[in-house]
Amino acid sequence: MVLTAGARTVTVTGAAGFVGRALCAKLRDAGWTVRPLVREARGAVDGETAIGAIESASPETLARAVAGATAVVHLAGRAHVTKETARDPEAAYRAANVEATERLARAAVAEGVARFVYASSVKAAAESSPAGRPLRPGDEPAPQDAYGVSKLAAERALAVACSGTRTAPIVLRLPLVVGPGARGNVARLADAIAAGRTLPFGAIDNRRSVIGLANLCEAIVTALDAPKPPAGVHYVGDAEPVSTPAFVRALAAALGRPAPLAIVPVPLLRLAGALIGRRGATDRVTGTLEVDAASFREATGWTPRHTLADECAAIAAAMAGR
Repeated sequence: MVLTAGARTVTVTGAAGFVGRALCAKLRDAGWTVRPLVREARGAVDGETAIGAIESASPETLARAVAGATAVVHLAGRAHVTKETARDPEAAYRAANVEATERLARAAVAEGVARFVYASSVKAAAESSPAGRPLRPGDEPAPQDAYGVSKLAAERALAVACSGTRTAPIVLRLPLVVGPGARGNVARLADAIAAGRTLPFGAIDNRRSVIGLANLCEAIVTALDAPKPPAGVHYVGDAEPVSTPAFVRALAAALGRPAPLAIVPVPLLRLAGALIGRRGATDRVTGTLEVDAASFREATGWTPRHTLADECAAIAAAMAGR
């Protein structure tokens, strides 16, 4: 494994993922030398290096991956799984999210890396927020599932590993990330709209923070370039939250399709979700979850420049080209 080093070298884990590919391109545009790390070599990213699972990689492999780097951006991990297949989900999340983060952080500290940016999740804190009161970094976290618990534990492991060292731990708690290549609910929603299916979301009146892929990449570059490292936990999000019906309308407009919304009372939606074993998914679609990005803006001067319409247009363009 031959890795370049330099004054502005950044190691990016999860480089072949949805966020990773876009981030590596953005970092190069910003003048960074990028070391893209992936689990398995597939040629999805220029210059990628396969290191296997971080939680089981040798200490020597991890040391080489971060040696001489100015910063690490840690995107890799086990994402939230809607249909769980692991025999022990808690152990799987703990290994991929907590143990991997701690091992990589300790390698970064040993090699004198200056900044370690960890892509965490809003689910490390909560599944919802009170009306009119966005989540803030100082709120007491209360994760509700194994994924959220593991992301919070990873944040804390990173803080412990970096305590008293020259490595600044920077945690970005992310809401739903929207952009071309997104999977999960965003992809399913886009496919449903493109297919002309009617969605029963017309009666929902909620507010949910999202972050566009372009805004997220710029936030991470800002965290690396800020004169003073924005150590600590921060939320990031687009300028305005969006309701579920408004999200559907924005995506439908970008796709050139009618907004297929039916008026179904929210209590009925929640009952249906409970009956089919999708209570959590229904709560996310109908509930409110806002985040306050003020601490990150104040620490770095970052502001989200791109709109939801911009990202929906990018999604539509990607769908047209596939």
